[in-house]
Amino acid sequence: MAANVLEIYLADIRQLFNSMDPAPFRERDLDPNASDYIVEWARELPRRATLALVAKLGTPLGSGYSAAIVEQSIRDHFQRRAAATRRNLRDLLQIGRFSLLIAMLLIGPIIVIAESAAQMVQTERYAALIENSLVIGAWVALWRPLEIFLYDWWPIHAEAKLFDRLSVMDVRTVSATAAECASVAGPQA
Repeated sequence: MAANVLEIYLADIRQLFNSMDPAPFRERDLDPNASDYIVEWARELPRRATLALVAKLGTPLGSGYSAAIVEQSIRDHFQRRAAATRRNLRDLLQIGRFSLLIAMLLIGPIIVIAESAAQMVQTERYAALIENSLVIGAWVALWRPLEIFLYDWWPIHAEAKLFDRLSVMDVRTVSATAAECASVAGPQA
């Protein structure tokens, strides 16, 4: 199966990495714009598509840099993003479980209170209003946990899987030709 290749043109490999990140080069995060660009590119492809990244450089890799280090740095970046996304998912599901427990503990007593309050009111219409209002309030307490367990976790899980795919993509650095560098730089005045 042929890989879907994203070619990016850089004057220098350091453009790909976050210059504000104080970590050593091997552990640096990608530049946020570069990372977002790569993620959006991968998101547009089918989920089973094989991914590859080719960084075409206007200048050779400097001392202290190697193609293997660049490749591992990019992979590590997306592995860290996958791990962080999974932590966010785990935290969301924990909130969902805690919210569901609270809602389940509240729903029974609220229904009992609603029925008792309705029996104290003489007018049937007001009794129904009080009872229905409290019962609806009890069901609203279930809204957020159900939203988490039915809908909210899907996109987070999909994002973690996308980062997993990006963390194993083939990454290569190659020298850009003069014509490629000129076409990226635009016309010279």
